[in-house]
Amino acid sequence: MTYYVSKTLEGTIASLRPRVEDALRAEGFGVLTEIDVQATMKKKLGAEIAPYLILGACNPAFALRAIEAEDKIGLMLPCNVILREDGPGKIEVAAVDPMASMQGVENPALAGVANEVQGKLARVIASL
Repeated sequence: MTYYVSKTLEGTIASLRPRVEDALRAEGFGVLTEIDVQATMKKKLGAEIAPYLILGACNPAFALRAIEAEDKIGLMLPCNVILREDGPGKIEVAAVDPMASMQGVENPALAGVANEVQGKLARVIASL
């Protein structure tokens, strides 16, 4: 199982973002957060990377159900959607697969979090 679903479109992040947000809205999602990764890397590290935007999308009804089922699930919210330049005039739009991202949670109501993510987070916590 992969941890994302994606599609590559022609355009720019600026031209495709409204289309992505409209599609999210059509399914009951709003954008709570945004991270301009390109600008952040330039500012913090002086690194030059291709345009890359992370949108934190949330469907309040589903978020509420998840929080009611598992009080710490907020560690895995919101659902990230990325728009990243994948060559001249090509933008990959990718969204996290929530089934993959929750395979490690031992709560049948949520259906779990991916083993890879679980392992990475366990190593992070263990190193603290």
